[in-house]
Amino acid sequence: MKNLNHKNLYRLPWSLSDNGISWLEVTTKCNLRCKGCYRDPLKDGHKTLQEIQEDLDVFKEKRVSDCMSIAGGDPLVHPQIVEIVSMIHRMGWKPILNTNGIALTENMLVQLKKAGVYGFTFHVDLSQNRPDAPKDASTEGDLNVVREKYARMLQKIGGISCSFNQTVTHKTLPQLTEVYKWASKNIDIVHSVVFILYREPGMSPHLESYVNGQKIEMPYSNTDWGEGGILKAQDAVNVIRGFEPDYMPSAYLNGTCDPASFKWLLGVRMAQGDKTYGFVSPNFQKIIQNVSHYMKGKWLSYSSPKMGTAGRMVMVLFSLIDKQMRKIFFKYIRENLLSPWNFFKRVNLQGFMIIQPIDFLEDGRQNMCDGCPDITVHKGELYWSCRLEEIKEYGAFLSTYPKQKVCQKSVNDLVLDTIKNQTLVQ
Repeated sequence: MKNLNHKNLYRLPWSLSDNGISWLEVTTKCNLRCKGCYRDPLKDGHKTLQEIQEDLDVFKEKRVSDCMSIAGGDPLVHPQIVEIVSMIHRMGWKPILNTNGIALTENMLVQLKKAGVYGFTFHVDLSQNRPDAPKDASTEGDLNVVREKYARMLQKIGGISCSFNQTVTHKTLPQLTEVYKWASKNIDIVHSVVFILYREPGMSPHLESYVNGQKIEMPYSNTDWGEGGILKAQDAVNVIRGFEPDYMPSAYLNGTCDPASFKWLLGVRMAQGDKTYGFVSPNFQKIIQNVSHYMKGKWLSYSSPKMGTAGRMVMVLFSLIDKQMRKIFFKYIRENLLSPWNFFKRVNLQGFMIIQPIDFLEDGRQNMCDGCPDITVHKGELYWSCRLEEIKEYGAFLSTYPKQKVCQKSVNDLVLDTIKNQTLVQ
């Protein structure tokens, strides 16, 4: 399969100070303990409303964002989560709840909708040992009944964006097929899916870590679960193309060290159910982002469910100015000439995101997400949320370097070196 070339895609214009998303951590407490999780649920606990307001004030001062991802821990276990959502909504962000969904009830969902919640991203995968999972669940596809339960809850209330994310290891990589196909069939209630490739420092055994010049052991390693080597975004693309040959991402974020790496990789399909007509072009992404920034002063993230149903209008309008979108429109017309009743059905937009977290390069450099959407606040400063534990534990980020080779010299060689050195001194 042909590898992606970043120069053919649209680089999302997100930056540290002007971004589609920001990341607010309201608690470290959680009702699950996922394998590979870097949060300690026994530390810190719930933030007070005052502390949360202070974090939001920092975001307001230092960063423009469209959405505010509310995270943890699990934010739904915070006893004041409805008030938190209301605070965020009043301050002008779209509140997005990142949750495993276990604590969500219909009554709570109604209250959150009234408070202004814009969307949910449900984390569902095999790493969780979920109490609501089928007892014999052994693949990610077995958890689709859980995913559908939450999607139907949101559908019943209406007007709420629905997304799912899944942590992916070498073992579960082939199972992307099961989740992708399920989401495709349920395009009317599932607006996006995010595949997060598993990472941990221990997966780079050629490196050693230091903090403030002092060597330390690699933290939060769990290689017995993430074993199998380091996955790249292209690996996930190859799996998807195995059953969706025309899959083509249109936008990305690169790494801080490697401009050709895909840290966030977004593809948006235009389809009726599992019938795909094509994937939106880089120009489409460029126009949508820039129109949003011109009209609202913010880069767009998490479009509304209503916008997700506007696929036919999008095809018609963009076919006038974009070659790739024109091909999609002609395919839609051609394939429905013998089934004209399909012209009365909606054409939906559905996103599939692949996230490739930190990469530790051979020389020890750390390739982070450039323009990271998951920047959070800690003690008045902005930090990568995925590495916040380092700041809490050590007061600084880890530095990584290649392990030093030990020079193996015999005792005789050491004695000869000593004699030579003494002779030179004399």
